Formats: sequence, C-alpha cells, structure tokens
Amino acid sequence: MTNDSGQLTNWQVIAASVMGTSHEKRSQPCQDAHQWRLLPNGVLAAAVADGAGSATLAEVGAKIAVEAAVETICQQQKMLPQTDDEWYVFLTATLQVARAAVEAEAAVREVASRDLACTLIAVVATPELIAVAQIGDGAAVAGDSAGNAIALTIPPCGEYINETIFLISPNAVETAQFQVHREKMAHLAVFSDGLQMLALKIPEGTPHGPFFAPLFRFSREFKDEVEAKQQLESFLRSPRVSERTDDDLTLLLASFSS
Repeated sequence: MTNDSGQLTNWQVIAASVMGTSHEKRSQPCQDAHQWRLLPNGVLAAAVADGAGSATLAEVGAKIAVEAAVETICQQQKMLPQTDDEWYVFLTATLQVARAAVEAEAAVREVASRDLACTLIAVVATPELIAVAQIGDGAAVAGDSAGNAIALTIPPCGEYINETIFLISPNAVETAQFQVHREKMAHLAVFSDGLQMLALKIPEGTPHGPFFAPLFRFSREFKDEVEAKQQLESFLRSPRVSERTDDDLTLLLASFSS
C-alpha cells in the first residue's frame, strides 16, 4: 500500500464509522469519527473519537479531535520519541492539541465546550512498537503473528455503566491511559465503545479472541480498499452486531507485513 505521498508502506488499513440504530430512530447523526494516515518508514497515525450522546455538537467535536490528533502526530513524524517517558510527553501534547482544537471550535460557535464533548483514542504504530493514549471509553487491541489478541488499553469502569470521561472534562489529559507496547505486532484494532460488549470481556477488558481473529484476517487479506470498507460497514450494520448494540460504531483495523 502507498500513502498519499506515493511512498511505499507496510501497513494495510481499513476503517469505518456507522450510525447506530438508536440514532437512526431519533434522526441523529453519527457522532463517531475516525482518521488515519500512513507516513514514511512504516508509521501509522490514527485516531478514533466518540461524541457524547448528550452533546448537541458531538459529531463536530469528534471530527475535530481526530483530525487534530492525527495532524499533530504527522507534524512530528521526523522526531518520534525513543523512550517511554518521551512517548508520554509526545502523546500528552497530542491530546492537549486536540482538546485545544475542540475548545477553539466551541469558542467560534459561541457554545460551551461540553456541547462538543467526545472521547479520544490516539495511536502511533511503527514496525517496532504501538503507542496509545486514550481518554474515555473504547479500546485499542493488538494482535500478534499467531493471531492472539492483546489489550493495549481498556475502557475505564466508572460507578455507572454509561459514565465516562471526555476530552474536555477537567483533568482529562492528566488522567488519560498511556501504553507503549514494544513488540512487533501483526495487527491493530481501535474501536469506539459501541463494540465493547462484543469485542471485550467486561469489566476486565480482556479481548475476545473469536471476535478479532476473522477481523485481523480480513484486514491482512483484503485487496480493494473501497470494497473492503463497504464490507466492514456491512459487518458493523449486520444483525450480529446491531442486536447487541444500538450505539454508533467505529472500527479501525490495520495489519503490518514486514
């Protein structure tokens, strides 16, 4: 696969966001968003966000958050961190830029920041490691060459089932999850909370292997990106999924071949 600069990379990526059945019934927009870019030297920058159901401009906040996060990573691609501490600083700055972008949009629209509330998962994946920062629910899961699924982050378990923290929440960046997984991984999945009950064993957050195995295989083997995205969207809208969740759904899949 080549990126938008025409350079060869070793990541194969497919992603989709679809409206949940509850949003369809209420004529609400899809409040999830995703963004990804392939960079030189086998680097993938990706982000997934889930707008708060109670926020009137949630879909705007989610879109701005993922775009700001990926753009920030891309701007620093020539100086990626080496140590875990440097990754913490790098990812913290990425979250702060995304938060500032959402707050700036709220100011332009003359609304409260909470009207653009969303979660955010930002990922940098290289041939050698996967670094993740997460605010709120959803999760990132890696897969090894044998097909084993490994949790990189887990959804925070609050006192109430629908309780979560958002990018604009007080201390959101300071209390974010950070993970640097230093191992060559064959697969990556990043998803919003609509898929949590299918993809993870809750509350421990352990990945459900039978859910990920066919998805990792699909992300490694697809040939046509347009057709693959349609197939992924069809899966997310399928009865297997929609009978278990009525929320908006986002799933980003990436497979690496050396």
